[in-house]
Amino acid sequence: MPPFPGTGPAPVSLARALSKLGYCSRTEAERLILDGRVRVDGRPARNPSLRLDMGRARIAVDGEAIAAEQRVYLMLNKPRGMMTTRHDPEGRETVYACLEGLDLPFLSPVGRLDKASEGLLLMSNDTRWAQTILDPASGVEKTYHVQIDTVPDEAMLARLRAGATDGEERLTTRAATLLRHGRRNAWVEMVIDEGRNRQIRRIVEAAGAKVQRLVRVGIGALPLGDLPKGAVRSLRPEEIGLPLGNL
Repeated sequence: MPPFPGTGPAPVSLARALSKLGYCSRTEAERLILDGRVRVDGRPARNPSLRLDMGRARIAVDGEAIAAEQRVYLMLNKPRGMMTTRHDPEGRETVYACLEGLDLPFLSPVGRLDKASEGLLLMSNDTRWAQTILDPASGVEKTYHVQIDTVPDEAMLARLRAGATDGEERLTTRAATLLRHGRRNAWVEMVIDEGRNRQIRRIVEAAGAKVQRLVRVGIGALPLGDLPKGAVRSLRPEEIGLPLGNL
């Protein structure tokens, strides 16, 4: 049996190797290993932290050799009310319900949208691609359309653009632009290049308003477009670099 194609000289843990190969999540890999269902180079392996070289090690689960899955890159228009997680301890519906019936390897969300948020969510089994998008050093911009419970004047828009300080945490925005408004509320486009917990909601609250809807419409140069709510589609080859701004 040939060895796996290498992903670099640095050794990784057995649990992480199974995740990087697209077989399952790291948590599920730890469970498989502790249950004695995994072998490395023909020997039982019960330590999830076992370090190995993915370019040489031969891994099997339940006697079946594990090969690297074909890389899959999806976009999902996440509906409001779904959890961005594989399993929810409270039994709430997760984004994986949108993948039911599709013949796919294990995919992980690239970042998160909270339960009340909606819009563009990327999913992939390419962990290196995902980590590059999530790395703050990459500066990948995320664009949101935000409905707030007031019509902002220029002073409020200036506060949104200035970001906020919450305790010792600095929350920043790249842009905040009024899109349209009615009598009592408005839609504002906000752009951030970080992924802090509830970042936009906290900035809006600090500016004196509340978020009514929060829709992510773009990641880097990749737009959500007209993908229907709850639908998924594969990224086209020329789109895979767009989250990083590669046109």
